[in-house]
Amino acid sequence: MDPPTLSGRQTAAVVVMNLGRAQAVEVMKHLSESEAETIATEIVTLRQLDAETTARALADFHRLASGHLPPGRGGRDIAARLLEASLGVERAAEVLHRVTATKAAAAFDFLDAASPTELAALLDDELPQTVALVLAHLSADRAATVLAALPDPGRTDVAQAIATMGTATQEAISIVSDALRARTGVFAAREKPEALGGVEPLVEIINSSDATVEKALLASIEERDEALAEDIRSRMFTFADIVKLEDRDAQRVLRGIDIRALALALKGAQPEIAEVIRRNVSERNRDALDDETQALGAVRMSQIEEARAEIVRTIRALEASGDITVRRVEEDVYVS
Repeated sequence: MDPPTLSGRQTAAVVVMNLGRAQAVEVMKHLSESEAETIATEIVTLRQLDAETTARALADFHRLASGHLPPGRGGRDIAARLLEASLGVERAAEVLHRVTATKAAAAFDFLDAASPTELAALLDDELPQTVALVLAHLSADRAATVLAALPDPGRTDVAQAIATMGTATQEAISIVSDALRARTGVFAAREKPEALGGVEPLVEIINSSDATVEKALLASIEERDEALAEDIRSRMFTFADIVKLEDRDAQRVLRGIDIRALALALKGAQPEIAEVIRRNVSERNRDALDDETQALGAVRMSQIEEARAEIVRTIRALEASGDITVRRVEEDVYVS
């Protein structure tokens, strides 16, 4: 069998692994933190290499190699020692934590080829803590779809488990990943962003859910844990919170909303909400909004909720991109 072909980053890692400790530390000192993190990631991943692969990697760097070179030694401990010597203990710990977290997120990459429905079926018989661990390592949009496909009360169990979940060990992640991999067979893998448990990831998942799931899930959580439900709501932006926006931010939000959607959203809304919206649209759109409101007649509550959800989604997207600022709690007023 031909020896594996290493990437440029892997080859660089092999060279560092085969230097003397003092030389390796000196090399790492000349790297930026991101470059050192990349090399450390490859060292952790490579672990043991055969002599032939090691020799080929060293040859790529124009170094004399023989067929009797010892296997390159990698692993977490070696990466930690090199990082500590070159970056210091504190920064080394931060870099190694990011490396470990990235590897943890990648443990569930094989699930990417499965549809949300397939994932929900796969996880249906698992403990809520197990499902929470998996969802916490998916993107918020994907996790929201899977969560919506789970029946209650299991769905609420999982949401609560996400919010209260601490840091999972690599061993626990590997056990869950290996067990699911054995049941799913072959799923393709691709890189995924890091995701962690806690209230914030649950808020992101709920924010990505439709209005019906969001409302039902928050109500179910509130029945079990009022404090948790209040914490979640305090971090979420609701339609009523539009009154907290500065006028220029409200104008930025309303600029892209269809007039009919605005009219639906205002149906039955509090006067202060209507005042904010009317104040922050152009005079022409204000007249069009009045005409649309009068023409609406009776409408289903689901239509109103979806129109309001569209506005909230726009607000959340603009906040995420840094285009607007949302005040989630009342700030102290300073008087000079």
